[in-house]
Amino acid sequence: MGNIAIIPARSGSKGLKDKNIRLLKGKPLLVYTLEAALGSGLFDCVHVSTDSAQYAEIARKHGADVPFLRDDTYAGDTADTWDAARFVMEEYKKRGRNFETAALLQPTSPLRDAGDIQKAYQIFEDRQADSVVSVCPAEHAPRLMNHLGEQDSLNGFFDFTTDVRRQAMGDYYRINGAVYIQKTSLLMQKGNLYGEKSYAYIMEKSHSIDIDDAFDFCMAEAAMGYNFTFS
Repeated sequence: MGNIAIIPARSGSKGLKDKNIRLLKGKPLLVYTLEAALGSGLFDCVHVSTDSAQYAEIARKHGADVPFLRDDTYAGDTADTWDAARFVMEEYKKRGRNFETAALLQPTSPLRDAGDIQKAYQIFEDRQADSVVSVCPAEHAPRLMNHLGEQDSLNGFFDFTTDVRRQAMGDYYRINGAVYIQKTSLLMQKGNLYGEKSYAYIMEKSHSIDIDDAFDFCMAEAAMGYNFTFS
């Protein structure tokens, strides 16, 4: 038994071509997450789940365990990441390796570091959790958002029966996509990742950039190495 980290990195991307191996500050994107996982010292196996031999070779070069490629069933645009994770667990089981916990670490969160993973795992252990998911402070409260009406009408956009001052709304958090930890039994049974024994790990916004397109990529590049401490 033990811990496995799964880094899902299928080839291709509609938003940004070959995003997962695109060079960020001279390093393939997925390598940042791989190094964070290895640097945490928590995992008996760090696996990059990919359908690409090229991606797999890059991952192995930087220390990942990639004894098999992702099945084509789980490699398309509509493929479910959790189904791909379950495929990984089944393949390792065939090879005689079983894991008690599984962490899914998306390569699109390059500013998440080893310390973030360690802190999330500490919460997992201290609270005897079924799952821990990373969140960060939300940029805007839900009450400041709504659908637009016909012809982009703002009629009814705000509910003025509630106090919409920012100070009165309290704190809101959003899933940032950086760290998902769960018991293997929960993963394989398709259990509720957000159930009664699920807890949040609150990450800094400066570590929470999630790369989906070219703008996000530029934001991550600009943020790297920047000192976010303000006096």
